[in-house]
Amino acid sequence: MNLTLIRNATLKLNYGGKTFLIDPFLAEKETIPPFPKTPNQDKSNPMVSLPTSIEEIVKADAVVVTHLHPDHFDEVAIKNIPKEIPIYAQNEKDVSEIKKYGFQVIEALSKNTNFKGITLSKTNGKHGRGEILKFTGEVCGVIFDHPSEQKLYIAGDTIWSSDVEEAITTHEPEVIVVNSGAAQFLEGGPITMTKEDIYATNKAAPAAKIIVVHMESLNHCLLSRSELQQFLLENELTKDVLVPSDGETYTL
Repeated sequence: MNLTLIRNATLKLNYGGKTFLIDPFLAEKETIPPFPKTPNQDKSNPMVSLPTSIEEIVKADAVVVTHLHPDHFDEVAIKNIPKEIPIYAQNEKDVSEIKKYGFQVIEALSKNTNFKGITLSKTNGKHGRGEILKFTGEVCGVIFDHPSEQKLYIAGDTIWSSDVEEAITTHEPEVIVVNSGAAQFLEGGPITMTKEDIYATNKAAPAAKIIVVHMESLNHCLLSRSELQQFLLENELTKDVLVPSDGETYTL
């Protein structure tokens, strides 16, 4: 597989001979106000530009949208993604919402969704803890499986939880992508993975390569790449956990 971090949680994945665009967030730099009730209200979103053109980013065989928060599926993506591209969403509610934008081929992910010989399996997640879940809502991750590829787990917007542990135990992924940044509101605790959550993911899947994304692009993401890299160095995890820059590609 070839896996490219575009920005935030937006990924381009070449897998089993097909190209997937995952969680497209394509707004121009600093065109969106900071998220309300979050730190860093002086910083507009996204805080960085896209590393390549939108025209290149939207060239794909299918799109996966793990949930409908605007940093995973935004107005610019809606405008620029061809309406005939198949889109996979987490549930029928999200399918109905995406249909309103004129997309023609939309399907809810299941435990055994097939796209041209590639199996996509929906996993669950927790976008925070406690009361904040009433606001953040339902999210999902996806397992990608193909005979010629390593099994890939894209965890989505989730903290370390029993859902993540169950996905690892059930599917035994060889590559795991986690959304970090320790995103947070002024109240309620982190809603994406902290460095400690990444450590827990590594301990649950010690043989897997972990790739950390969702960093340094949104005003409420408080964990920087440099802080995470220092933590990985101190815990001897630099070979197991990769922290790509925007635009960086891994061949796995």
